Amino acid sequence: MTEPLIELKGVSKSFGNNKVLDNVDLTIYRGEALGIIGPSGTGKSTILRVIAGLTNPDEGEIYVQGVRREGLIEDSADPIGIGMVFQQAALFDSLNVDENVGFLLYQNSKLARSQIQELVKEKLDMVGLPGIGHLYPSELSGGMRKRVSFARAIMSNPENPKEGPEVLLYDEPTAGLDPIASTVIEDLIRDLQSMHGVCSTYAIVTHQDSTIRRTADRLVFLYQGRVQWQGTVSEMDSTDHPLIRQFMSGSVQGPIQVVG
Repeated sequence: MTEPLIELKGVSKSFGNNKVLDNVDLTIYRGEALGIIGPSGTGKSTILRVIAGLTNPDEGEIYVQGVRREGLIEDSADPIGIGMVFQQAALFDSLNVDENVGFLLYQNSKLARSQIQELVKEKLDMVGLPGIGHLYPSELSGGMRKRVSFARAIMSNPENPKEGPEVLLYDEPTAGLDPIASTVIEDLIRDLQSMHGVCSTYAIVTHQDSTIRRTADRLVFLYQGRVQWQGTVSEMDSTDHPLIRQFMSGSVQGPIQVVG
């Protein structure tokens, strides 16, 4: 872990008068599992959107494999693929699972429909959901919808393999799930990292203790738009840092201001 795969330097972002990110430096290294944690409203999801090229920072620089990104993801192709799994799965309700998972290929590739369906089947098998391509999102449980969104995020075009995602960004992937469904998702995140040919690098935003411990190796703690602490999961348990201690204990007493 010497040269960053993705690097943010001095990134700031405001929405109106609300400064969500304030001079943030952040690195993601190839092969690592980075957890981005902190209280609600501290810029965690915004950082993912900046990394994905969906949101432009007001200030700062983004480097992807050493190449400075100019503009948003549609303005110029990154040297690596970056996929994102949104908090609410973000599936198209009017499309079935097959059409959701294969959406980009159906829209933008020259592959035959039968080829795309085979690729969709392969990805659904990877996420433990064989034989559900004909179902619609309304017919799926919350955990199943999350896994379908994973299958869509790892879809790639065999005609342009470089467009496939090398990095996955997960925004609260276990939010709203029961403990058993959360465990299934946490195991899947690790399984996708270890599978040959699937994304070996990821960053995950989460508040959930089990998800932090089961899916992250290195942690970045954000508060008031700034990186306040970095370390491993084991260091999180042993540090005396007051922000970490309050956050992990869930106490209302401490330096983190309780809103409302």
